[in-house]
This record gives sequence, structure tokens and C-alpha cells, in this order.
Amino acid sequence: MKSELIVDVQPQEIAIALTEDDRLQEINREKRNADNFAVGNIYYGRVKKVMPALNAVFVDVGYEKEAFLHYLDLGPQFRTIQSYVTKVVSDRRRLPGIDKIKRLQEVGKEGKIEDILKVGDTLLVQVSKEPINTKGPRLTAEISIAGRNMVLIPMSDGVMVSQKIKRESERSRLKQLVSSIKPHGYGVIVRTVAEDKRVAELDSELRLLVDRWHDTVKTLQQKEPVSLVSEELGRTLGIVRDMLSPSFSSIQINDKAVYDEVQQYLKLIAPESTKIVKLYKGEQPIFDKFDITRQMKTGLGRTVGFKHGGYLIIDKTEALFSIDVNSGSKKLYDDQEENAFQYNMMAADEIMHQLRLRDIGGIIIIDFIDMDSKEHQQQLYDHMRELMKRDRAKHNVLPLSKFGLMQITRQRVRPAVEMEVTETCPTCMGKGKIQSSLLFTDQIEEELKHMFEQHGRGLKMHLHPFVYAYVSRGWIGSLKQRWFVQYGVRIIENQALGMLETRFYDDKGNIAEK
Repeated sequence: MKSELIVDVQPQEIAIALTEDDRLQEINREKRNADNFAVGNIYYGRVKKVMPALNAVFVDVGYEKEAFLHYLDLGPQFRTIQSYVTKVVSDRRRLPGIDKIKRLQEVGKEGKIEDILKVGDTLLVQVSKEPINTKGPRLTAEISIAGRNMVLIPMSDGVMVSQKIKRESERSRLKQLVSSIKPHGYGVIVRTVAEDKRVAELDSELRLLVDRWHDTVKTLQQKEPVSLVSEELGRTLGIVRDMLSPSFSSIQINDKAVYDEVQQYLKLIAPESTKIVKLYKGEQPIFDKFDITRQMKTGLGRTVGFKHGGYLIIDKTEALFSIDVNSGSKKLYDDQEENAFQYNMMAADEIMHQLRLRDIGGIIIIDFIDMDSKEHQQQLYDHMRELMKRDRAKHNVLPLSKFGLMQITRQRVRPAVEMEVTETCPTCMGKGKIQSSLLFTDQIEEELKHMFEQHGRGLKMHLHPFVYAYVSRGWIGSLKQRWFVQYGVRIIENQALGMLETRFYDDKGNIAEK
């Protein structure tokens, strides 16, 4: 299986697409130059409300809505961490050693939040779930620093090894190895990718993680309550860290700064993989070049087709996602039961793809085509469970109910991916009438003249592929050639634009103001 990462860097956001054998599997978006309260960010917050009924507190971390911290997310070493944070912020000249901090009584699993925190208390917290819909971020007070091969947990002890490493000899080797190299006062979770890694590689990464924790504490010394202390790796580096494998054939990036950042990061975690990072310099938008835009528009709508005319209808409510399976008008078999079974099996493949592509979380209810056979129902359930083993998110799949419904719960840590796949008519703006088609090139040329007067020659004008094809007709004497001679503009097709939408870029690749 060939995997590729396509990174589209725009002024306002970075979009990251993961493909497997050229099929889009995941799409992630990250806002630029904004505090987006991403999973892994560490904040110095202040308790605003204590809610005994929920056994939780609401914490101000600078988001428009207060963040939620439950008693069970305090972690057993909360009192010790609180003591350490107090020492750090009270003495801004010296950094207390973590190994010299006295261990206080652990926080048990049974207890009341009001016995530990009160309004006005300050504490160090980490985002465990991003803001979703009307809810603020969810927090944990058990701080962790994630690396590629391991996760460092300050103020903890012991070494845990991923359950996905099945060989007992390798589990024992990793546990003994990491126990021998980790500093006192830190716990470590060994990740699956650490399997068969050498001691030098693990030791090097462990030192980097400890240094990151030290940097976090030094930053905390200079901060006042309600502020960002440590920012998690950007979404691009986070995906590279968590998903990089020998199956990756290339990482395509259309921005030099992000390209250099990924190169530097790979030199630290996987030097042998730096050669797969490539700087895309083509004029065509990178998502158009690698067929991402088309796949997003066909795969993220309310109705999604799959093989042999079947289709899914995916709807979102406040409480859950519902997926309705339909066979369409085509029949594969004369027998209704067999026909329903085969379409359901194909639908399961596409549903797994959609869960991952849209990053759907929470409760998912699937209405499969009705089947009478208990054997077919069990086979469908087993097939779905097997497909879900490839999913990185925590999940649970329940058997079909007597109504033919399957329920899946899937971990939700960030909002699901949404994309508007329909387009408002750019001429009538949805009023139902458009101006004469003979005038639309005149309208584009008027806009082009205005941009020429504002910015001069050297602009690039992006057009919808249909319009691009029209203005390119004939080459000699075409509108494309005439506009190039007259205004010095280069015309590029862009699948992401509406029919009569235009977008201009200057010679540095920045969007030109109209």
C-alpha cells in the first residue's frame, strides 16, 4: 500500500490530506496564526466554577467558553503537580528539580472535586478534546509530552508498553530498556512504533521529550494565569509523527517554510525519511494536481455512492450521526436476501472509509438494508469489526439490533470534517435568474482590468475548469492569449472555485486584494 501526505498551505489555514493508493483517506485542517486550542496544548488556567453535581470544574484557559475538567481527569499525582507548579511560579529565578519534589497523597478514583479545587485556584492543564459545537475544550490535569516512539508523563513512575506489541519478549525488552534510561520522576508509555527500535534511538528521543518538558516549565515561570504555556506540534508535524511508516512514498508540500519545518523534524525522528519530503512548485493548486479537491467534493456530501449503484445518506444531529444504506435501482441477485447482504457488505467498506475521512465521532447509528438471515447479520457484524481494526480512534461496535440498526461509538477529540459541496450561482446569488451567458467573459475582463490597474503585470488568475476551457479555446486568438499579451496575466484552472468565481495571486503566491 502506497501512502502520501499532501499539504496545502494557504494564508488562513493548512489543509493536510492523507491518501492510500491515491484514494483520499483523511483530511485535516489547521488554522494559522490563531490559538485553536488543539489537543496537546498546555495552559496555565484558573478555576471559574465548581460543579459538585457533575464532580467537575470549569476552567478559564482563554477560550470564549470555559473548559471542562472532570474529577477523574485530575490524575493520581495531581497534588504533587500542583505543589510543583506553585514552586515554579513562586521563584522565577530557579527551576526546581522534578526528582526532588516530595510526593503527596495520590488522588483516588473515588472522591469529590470540591475537596481538591475551589474557585480562583490556578492549575496546569492540557487539552484532551478540542471545542466541538457549543462546548468548550475538555481538559486533563495529567500532563503528557508525546513523541514518535514514546509518551513522557512527568511526576509519574513506571513504564507501560503498548498492547499492540504482541511479542512478549519484545515487550519485556522495551520495558527493561526504557526503565534503565528514563530519568527519575518520569513515567513513560512506549508506543507501538517503538517495536524493534535500538536503544540509541529511544534514548535520543527521551532526552528530547525531557527537554520539551523543561522548556514548558521555564515558560510557565514567565506566565500569568490564563495563558498558553506549551503548544503542541502543528497538525502537519503531529500527523507526520503519528503516522509516518515505511509505506509513505512522499510528503508533498507547497510552502517552503513548512517544507523546511518538516525536514528539520524528520531529521530528529527519522533521518532516513527526509528524502521523501518534496517541495511542490507547480502552478496548478496542489489539491487539484493530486485529485484531492474532486475526491473531497464527491466524498463529503450528504449522499455518497459506492459500488454497483449503492449509496449512503449521512446526516448529523446534535446527538449523533445517522447513516442510511440504500441499494439503488440495480439488483445484483434475484434473491432479495442475498442482494441485501452483498450491498450491506459493500456499504460497510464505504462506511469505514467515511468515518475516517470525516473523522466522525460520538454515536453513529447505521440503518442497513433489512436481512432476515441471522448468519448474514453475524457476518456483517464480524466484517465491520474487522474493518474497524484499522481505525486509530478508540471505538466500539455493537451487533445489529432487531430493527436492523448497528450502533458504533467512536472517540471524538475534534470537530468532524465538513465541506459545502454545492455551489451558489455566482451570478444570480441564488435568486433563480442569471445574466446572459454572452456577458460573463466581459465581466471577468472588467475585473481583470481593475486588478491590472491595482497590481500591474505578473498576476495569476484562477478560474473554474469550465471557464478556463472556454477562455483557452483556439490558443491563437484565444481570450487567454489576448489577456496575457494585454495584461500580463497567467490563467490557471482551479477546481475549488465556483463557476464564475475568480481569484488572483501575485508573483509571491499571495492572494491579491481586489
